[in-house]
Amino acid sequence: MKATIWHNPKCGTSRKTLAILEETPGVEVEVIDYLKTPYTRAKVAQLIADAGLTPHEALRLMGTDAEERGLPDMSADAILDEMAANPAYVNRPFVETDKGVRFCRPQDKVRDIL
Repeated sequence: MKATIWHNPKCGTSRKTLAILEETPGVEVEVIDYLKTPYTRAKVAQLIADAGLTPHEALRLMGTDAEERGLPDMSADAILDEMAANPAYVNRPFVETDKGVRFCRPQDKVRDIL
């Protein structure tokens, strides 16, 4: 099974999720450091929708200037535009396998798609 994680190595939850993936037998892990290789707008929209979230729910406020810039009050489309322009606004981590997409907070949610 292939698993793709949109990863931030500075994030403890992201590191713990990656460890679960790497420790699971039979899982081939692709790691995308999304701060270095940003999401396309289409990809971030797809991940959020497939995880059953809205852009508002996937918006990262902590450690960003999202609130000061008014992102929580923007439309879903505007938030997706901002996320594509600045991937730090996307909460993390997202993992995608052929069984689905999960926003892995807490990290054990990744087990649902393994």
